[in-house]
Amino acid sequence: MEAGHEVRTYPNLIDGEWRESAGGRVASLNPANGDVVARSQKSTREDVAAAIDAARTAFDEGTWRAKSPSEREALLHSVAELIRKRLDHLAILLTLENGKPLADSKGELLNAANVFDYYASASRHIAGKIPRYAGSDISLVVHEPVGVCGLIVPWNSPISLLSWKLAPSLAAGCTAVVKPSTYTSGITMEFAGLLQSLEGLPRGVVNFVSGSGETVGVEIVRSEKVDKVSFTGSSETGRQIMEAASSNLKKVNLECGGKSAGIVFDDANMEAALPGAVWSIFRSAGQSCNAGSRLLVQDTIYDKFMNGYLELVGRIRVGDGLDPETEVGPIVSQKQMNSILAYVRSGLDQGAKLSAGGNRLLDDKHSRGFFVSPTVFEDVGTDMRIFQEEIFGPVLCVLPFHDVEDAIALANATKYGLAGDVWSRNLIRIMRVSQGVRTGTLWVNRHLNPGPEVPFGGYRQSGVGRETGMEGLMEYLQVKHISLQLTDSYERVRR
Repeated sequence: MEAGHEVRTYPNLIDGEWRESAGGRVASLNPANGDVVARSQKSTREDVAAAIDAARTAFDEGTWRAKSPSEREALLHSVAELIRKRLDHLAILLTLENGKPLADSKGELLNAANVFDYYASASRHIAGKIPRYAGSDISLVVHEPVGVCGLIVPWNSPISLLSWKLAPSLAAGCTAVVKPSTYTSGITMEFAGLLQSLEGLPRGVVNFVSGSGETVGVEIVRSEKVDKVSFTGSSETGRQIMEAASSNLKKVNLECGGKSAGIVFDDANMEAALPGAVWSIFRSAGQSCNAGSRLLVQDTIYDKFMNGYLELVGRIRVGDGLDPETEVGPIVSQKQMNSILAYVRSGLDQGAKLSAGGNRLLDDKHSRGFFVSPTVFEDVGTDMRIFQEEIFGPVLCVLPFHDVEDAIALANATKYGLAGDVWSRNLIRIMRVSQGVRTGTLWVNRHLNPGPEVPFGGYRQSGVGRETGMEGLMEYLQVKHISLQLTDSYERVRR
């Protein structure tokens, strides 16, 4: 454990008060060494119900949605300012719980601050329109907050992805119940403390309840007092949420799994494409929904490219996220590590060639943590599990392709469609791939572009709806049509 770190026990935040649960406590562990980082509440159904009731009352009373856009803007900017002021403290706690390198934790938190700033300004741009004006007949289209939102947040980027949900919901005038992952409840509850310290946020507008998905998540999704659920996680859980949410036809946002493909053509800038393809998968130890877990390399450069690629992989420094030399941290838990290693065994059993890694690191430096070496498979068939299923770890599948049509077919050969990238200097190739690959985001000559201004979400089984951008704000708004007749005479409308 980092010297001086205090292992805190975090209560739930319900209706503006810190509340202990009768359900007991659950500890989050440092995946680099197994030490306890924080303890949070193992909440009961009664805790969840109290949080939902608080959010419902706060919304129905209108204490937040009645505030002016400028008031909501000021508060959201204050959230961003607090994140930046507490950056070092928050980043250490995030790395201790999640395992990612400290520089990456700081980047995540700064991204969250930028998201709050973006939606602070966006709150001023929620405007209606007049689509029809004829004589005494006027139609108005206005946008209203959807209501109480259940925000279910994952562990891999807990504060960044929380900001994607919470910032637009607050900008829209909604209230919220937040469920953090049990792996990262400490950093999420620390963030809740930032909100609690703000003046101007009415009690009950944002509530945080920690605990298991089987209790907290299920209660949020099934509650008829919740109007919308936003979830980030696996496609399997996303399907279950969609089914449960049908009980009262609540709106859903599902940002689910991915099996993103990177496509490298023979005219690509290799000085950019090689490291770009490496870090598209091994950043965050592959624990990212948009990780470039499939790499498609044109056959004319395949051998040369892979020689350079494997050389770079061999240099990656795996270790404790608090070590400034570390480039790739641990896997978040033993359970997740075992799942990744099971996929490695599956790849070997199905005949793939293991070209790098594939093992748990157990030397003195790594023996107490959940470390998996960066892993590369070649000779991969499209029917193999490692090609088709989301592994959520540092495991890459590499396949050659012949031409544009072949690359598009391979990229589309899974049930997912979240993200991808293409590396080429040929605009015609780039545009053909951009039009042909069925994915929510396609990066060209890069992987990732931080910033909240553009929408993110997937095709097919990668999810429903969009987060970030103005599209993300619209997910928290209802559209209402108001028809005005400016006379007191009755006119029968015929269709």
